Amino acid sequence: MKPAVQRLSLGLAALWWGGLSAVSFVVVPTLFAQLGAPVAGPVAANLFSLQAWAGLLIGLALLLLLRSARGGALQSLVDSAADAERMAVMQRVVGTMGLVLAAMILALLQEFGVAQNIITARASGGNLRLWHGVGSAMVLGQWLCAGAVLWRLSR
Repeated sequence: MKPAVQRLSLGLAALWWGGLSAVSFVVVPTLFAQLGAPVAGPVAANLFSLQAWAGLLIGLALLLLLRSARGGALQSLVDSAADAERMAVMQRVVGTMGLVLAAMILALLQEFGVAQNIITARASGGNLRLWHGVGSAMVLGQWLCAGAVLWRLSR
């Protein structure tokens, strides 16, 4: 991977993981502790929505950068077909792309599936606890995937 592409990829991954960490583990719990559920709930919902969209945009940018890195690795493989190290680099890039895609899918499901069910459950007296649990699991999944991407790119 070219140094500029590597630095940009690493910076985006750090921004993604750091944003997820800050919003999920500091900002939202502080909102609920200071303001209480009736006020903090809608604000937290907006923050999680913004976080999901930011994750989708950062994920897309990372996929484009990693795609260019994968193309470079493929060209290197064509130039020297016996180089196992370049093949390993390409496999790592493809694995990292899979983690980015997994986090993006979780963000989409959270934004368009779980968030709507939380709103519906709150309005209709449905199973709010279940949907909050599912949403929390999806945010944790995004955080783990973004952390793994950051870890892989910082090699």
